[in-house]
Parts: sequence; C-alpha cells; structure tokens
Amino acid sequence: MLSKNQIKHITRLKQKKFRLQDKLFVVEGLKTIHELLKSDLELYQLYTTESFNLNAKNEVLIAESELKKISFLKSPQKALALFKIPESKPIDTNQLVLALDDVRDPGNLGTIIRLCDWFGVTDLVCSNETADCYNPKVIQATMGSIARVNISYLDLPSFINNQNGPVFGAFMDGKNVYKTPLPDQGILIMGNEANGISEDIANLVTQKIAIPRFGDRQETESLNVATATSILLSEFKRNLAL
Repeated sequence: MLSKNQIKHITRLKQKKFRLQDKLFVVEGLKTIHELLKSDLELYQLYTTESFNLNAKNEVLIAESELKKISFLKSPQKALALFKIPESKPIDTNQLVLALDDVRDPGNLGTIIRLCDWFGVTDLVCSNETADCYNPKVIQATMGSIARVNISYLDLPSFINNQNGPVFGAFMDGKNVYKTPLPDQGILIMGNEANGISEDIANLVTQKIAIPRFGDRQETESLNVATATSILLSEFKRNLAL
C-alpha cells in the first residue's frame, strides 16, 4: 500500500521544479513504459495494478484506487512509472539539428519529438523558454520517442553563434521550401506558436524558408508549428531518400 509520502513524492512531479530537483519524470501507459524499458533510460520505480510481464526489477503492485491517486490522467492506464532524467549528450552538428524558439504547448513539443524520431533527427535543441520535455503531457505525446532523441535546453542565440553551418528559419515570407536546395546538415529553427521566431534569433538566420499556401482564397493565417515541422523535416530528408 502506498504511503502518503510516496503519493506526494509522485504527484509533485507534475511540477517542473520538482522534476528538476528529484531528476525524475512520470510515464503512464503500458505501451510507452514498455518502449522506455527497452531504451537506455533508467527505471526508478514501476507501479502496476497487475503483473504485465514487463521484466522490471522495481515493480510494485498497487490497487486501482491507489493508481488513481498518483495518476495525472482522467482515466489511469493500469501502469505508471518513474524514470530518471538523463544527462544531455553532446550535440552532433554534423547533421541536421532542429531548434525550437519558445515553443510553449506540451502537445506540440511532444509531437515534434516524435517527428524527430521518425525523420532521424537525433538532436533537438530547445530555448530555455520552451516547454519542458518531461512534462507529463509531452511524455504522453511522444509515445516513447523521448528515449531516442537527445534534447538539450540552452541559450539558443549563443548556440547558433557558435555554429558554422547554414541556419534555416521558418517564416511566412521566406523562400518557397519546395524550390530551395536543402543540405543534409545545418540548423532548422521553428518559432513560437503565436509569434513565430523571435527577433534576436531571426537576426541569426542565414536563410528564411516558407511552406507556400495552395488554397484559392489563402485566408489561413498559419500552420500549427508541429504540422509545419513535419513538412519541413520531410523536405530536408527528401534528398537522403533519393
């Protein structure tokens, strides 16, 4: 049976400051937990309502009523795990690096992490203002891809200034991406959901690119940042697939 202190220890991980303090994050759902158990991430504790043959050393059986107390979901998914937050690895700038400038929505960030995994982008660089990748909502949206993408939070202008390769930025008034030669290395920057790329970052961009609108009326203001990221990553990777 879970003690009050154990419940408090888990539920407080909903807040970023406690995740950073304890260096732990919460994962819910058998599918995602199974994905992370196969990865290099280190399991701290696993709580399940029955044995699911996950071969986890630190597994504790609890009642469904207890799972409801520690779950962040309206409908708990029979298993909840705590994993240790890993140290960031060195960023490989010899390939395409995706950078996020103040992307705030957890769902967007989770989807973008999953896109990085799909398109083979191993390094995701986030400004310090970008949503926390260990937010429970982000973890849910990544569907396990969090384990396969190296995510770094840093001062984005300083990082870009220290790079020698091309720096691409997504803008409404950029060059048509379908008519732009794209390299297999460099930095691609995606901006904030409401304001796009900030002025200080925009000044560091060497080439602005855009996804053209094809509708007759062209009244749609912009694309969702995760949707735009998927299109641009697809274009960057197209040459590698030929």
